[in-house]
Amino acid sequence: MLKRIVFIILLLFTIGLYSCEGLLDDCRVCRINVYENGSLINSLQEAEYCGSDLITILQTAPETDGAITTKWECD
Repeated sequence: MLKRIVFIILLLFTIGLYSCEGLLDDCRVCRINVYENGSLINSLQEAEYCGSDLITILQTAPETDGAITTKWECD
């Protein structure tokens, strides 16, 4: 019985490890865009982000100050 439990735990750990690997290998080109009243007024230089950097960017909420909104956008 103990061998089955250990086997199931190792199997779940292995599946979890490989399911995250695809996300960490994902890369996208992202930039910061600045909008005023919904119209694009500035787009900063694009760069490629991968792994945890990309995850952080995708989770960053837009910031609004008055009529100016700054947000990350990725292709």
